[in-house]
Amino acid sequence: MKNIRAFYRLLFFAFFTFYKSAQIVCSNLFLGTDIRRSIRIRQSWAQGLLPNLGIRVHLEGKAPDFPCLLMANHRSYIDPALLARDVIGYGVAKAEVANWPVIGWGARVAGVLFLKRENLQSRKLTLNGIAEKVQEGFPVIIFVEGTTHGQNTTIDFKKGGFNLAALNNIPIVPAAIEFGSVEDYWVGDDTFLPHLWRRLGEKTKDAYVHYGPVIRGDDMQTLHDQTKNWIDAELLKIRKGF
Repeated sequence: MKNIRAFYRLLFFAFFTFYKSAQIVCSNLFLGTDIRRSIRIRQSWAQGLLPNLGIRVHLEGKAPDFPCLLMANHRSYIDPALLARDVIGYGVAKAEVANWPVIGWGARVAGVLFLKRENLQSRKLTLNGIAEKVQEGFPVIIFVEGTTHGQNTTIDFKKGGFNLAALNNIPIVPAAIEFGSVEDYWVGDDTFLPHLWRRLGEKTKDAYVHYGPVIRGDDMQTLHDQTKNWIDAELLKIRKGF
């Protein structure tokens, strides 16, 4: 039964993602390029995808609808969809995602900035791009740890976004992401498709997304500490409820 469920859901994931990506391409071709329309289509993708993969989302707090840096911890490849479900904004992803089957094509047409983390020039260009998108009125989603992991609380944060926020008076909104099972974490040497197949076979999966208060300031370290402390406290609170 699990294999049948996983097969159906994998097909749905592939075709629904392709359909929504094609919808963005066609709407831009025939109606003119409109990134807000494209991001709204991406939002409808996430809202339609998650329940059909058996993912129950437990939401707390208010997702930002104003220009800011939405800084979240990172557990799984599902995390971007969890935030795209609520936020009309840009995402930041590692450059390798652009080459992923179906997902990469969808990301390229749906408001995602790509970052080569090992390339200093790429990091500078991405930070400039983030600042531009905030100035244009968008939230920008940053998975501030830079990688997934299975620790109870957050690991070290990348500092670039905090420096950008401090220098440009950009508000930060923290977000805590957690799953009901550690099996949903994508960590270690586990590869994408085998992990996805196993999790799609489960009837239901619980995901928790908590949005925090606006954090402002002109000191990078203070912004970093306040963001990290809030996310850590929320992760422990969520896990305490299991």
